[in-house]
Amino acid sequence: MTQQIPSTEPELAGVRNFRDVGGLPTVDGRRVRPGVLFRSGHLAHATAEDAAFLSSLGLHTIFDFRNAADQKLEGPDVELPGVRNVNLPLSDPADGAEFWKMVRDGEIEQLRVLLGDGRAAGRMIASYRAIIRQRTAEHARVLHALADDSVPALMHCAAGKDRAGLSVAVTLLALDVERDAILADYLESNAKHRRYRVRRSSGEGSAHSPEVIELLSPLFDARAEYLAAAFETIEETWGGVDAYLEQGLGLTPETRERLRERLLD
Repeated sequence: MTQQIPSTEPELAGVRNFRDVGGLPTVDGRRVRPGVLFRSGHLAHATAEDAAFLSSLGLHTIFDFRNAADQKLEGPDVELPGVRNVNLPLSDPADGAEFWKMVRDGEIEQLRVLLGDGRAAGRMIASYRAIIRQRTAEHARVLHALADDSVPALMHCAAGKDRAGLSVAVTLLALDVERDAILADYLESNAKHRRYRVRRSSGEGSAHSPEVIELLSPLFDARAEYLAAAFETIEETWGGVDAYLEQGLGLTPETRERLRERLLD
């Protein structure tokens, strides 16, 4: 039987951006069931207390969308007894370890060339579009697993914002959750206590200057334009959500109904 999470959001010391997706409304008046779908940043730094809380959720599966570079940088997730861990690497919007080394170690001139004049936001938009077009097999696997037996489930990447955010959004589309509610959940990653923090290697004051913060902010923001680009890509490539789910992800009406029965009240 699915565990119910507390009515107040937990304060996890080593896991950022954790939340239950329960309560979001569908277009036909139902709601996502609390305690069946969670999202967060990585679990590599979870404390013993964090792990105890996560274990109390009765999780069946953790979907980790990080790639090898992420895992080398942050470490593996803590192991939760009895929970299946599924690693499905998705394209990193920041494009891997070399990019992150530049973000951490690069001089201001390098960052201007790499990220200035809208290039950082453009990079994010291009990545969101690419994940939707190219990662259909991974998203199909997630949705079929949820429809079969993999709930309660937790989806995470590094920050819990982009790769996990898109995977949650795709799941919510399959559940017919209202678009405004999907966007509102996505934008929750902007809350100050949820945001991923990059540590600049430079000890100089310029490491956290207003210009550096401005250059980096598109990488760490959840922006409506990013999610809109993903949804536009679905329309442009498949002609609509139903065709995307059926043709792109192989989700039959029967499987989609099983998914709804597992995740909706």
